[in-house]
Amino acid sequence: MTHFTSNTYQMKRKIINFTNKISKHLSKPDRKFTANITYGMLASGSCLLTDICDQLHEPSKKINVVDRLSRHLEKGTPLPAVSSYLQQLKKWIPEEPVIHIDDSDVVKPDGYKFESLGIVRDGSQSSSTKNVYKKGYHVTEACALTYNNHPVSIFSKIHSSHEKNYKSANTITFQAMEQGAALFGKATFAMDRGYDDNKMFLKLDELNQDYVIRLKSNRKLFYHNKWTPATELCNRRKGKVKTNVFYKGKDHDAYLSHVKVQITASKKDIYLVLIYGITEHPMMLATNKKIKSKDDVIKVARIYFSRWKIEEYFRCKKQVFQFENFRVRKLKAINALNFYITLCMAFLAMISLESETNALKVSIIKTADPIKEKVHFCYYRLAKGISGILSYAKEGVRLWFRTKRPRDSSLLYGQLCLNLVI
Repeated sequence: MTHFTSNTYQMKRKIINFTNKISKHLSKPDRKFTANITYGMLASGSCLLTDICDQLHEPSKKINVVDRLSRHLEKGTPLPAVSSYLQQLKKWIPEEPVIHIDDSDVVKPDGYKFESLGIVRDGSQSSSTKNVYKKGYHVTEACALTYNNHPVSIFSKIHSSHEKNYKSANTITFQAMEQGAALFGKATFAMDRGYDDNKMFLKLDELNQDYVIRLKSNRKLFYHNKWTPATELCNRRKGKVKTNVFYKGKDHDAYLSHVKVQITASKKDIYLVLIYGITEHPMMLATNKKIKSKDDVIKVARIYFSRWKIEEYFRCKKQVFQFENFRVRKLKAINALNFYITLCMAFLAMISLESETNALKVSIIKTADPIKEKVHFCYYRLAKGISGILSYAKEGVRLWFRTKRPRDSSLLYGQLCLNLVI
């Protein structure tokens, strides 16, 4: 016998226990909704409400179930659930957290009725020589790395410049930084060249956070009492520290060097870490982390190269849960839907932290039937395995929230029985 109903039951129980921890401070209808939409997304591999409805197997008409889910999303993201989620997430993060911040896009080229729909750069079709712009929304995400180096979101917001009272994308990025600082106290923020901005350095200094930021080629640094182009410092030096790094799916030999400089944003001493041998031009990383040995230099380089995981996180959201295929129109509801997709991604992170000998995890991997035995990013196979196990369910999670009543209804209502004597 290949398939066992016990696996389906255990998976349902795992999902219910997880969602109950997130929704413990919500009302019972909201707790049921959190469980329903999380279960429906994991079972269907989609964020479309009609697909979610199909997996709930409810006796009500489909249109009524979709309307009920829509009404809950229109309430927005429940703040008590966000707080419970962040507290749960802290248990999976090591003592020295690494936070990656990046921007992505949600493209809706044929959309006309979506609220505050703006124009964004389509990252999937754009290249270094050509930019493609379409209708859509901006997405700002901050992900922390767990004990097994898998990303979980600590901040995710869909926004548009067409919103009323919209300030700037930097304001949203600052909110992500503030949330990371408030959650962990002290963390290391890793960001790409798009965040090489004096405002970012000043904000991180204000929050007393560490950072590793890749610099642009036009950046000037204060070195030996004069402003010097960062590219000139690259040409003066060569990598003396050799290490192995993982970049774009392959292992590379990199040669590292570092020099103490100052940045235009402030007069504080920072380090410029130079990475040779991987790209055509050397990579330039600015960091305020202390460097006292070659191990410290290697650690800074590997922190930056781990940022490919947030790019894979975006890709996973779009492929596994069809993130760009949503139909809800209000921006408030879109952000609420995004939060529940984040819960599903966090559930995958929780499963990835389980022991390799865990019976349920072994069943998930076996159901996924992967080609490779080991991978660096396991969310895809976990999502496929969970969906495969739940495909044998003939009931959703409705019965897990059944109201408990006493057997004798007369005890519930306190009915009075009269014996008539004639």
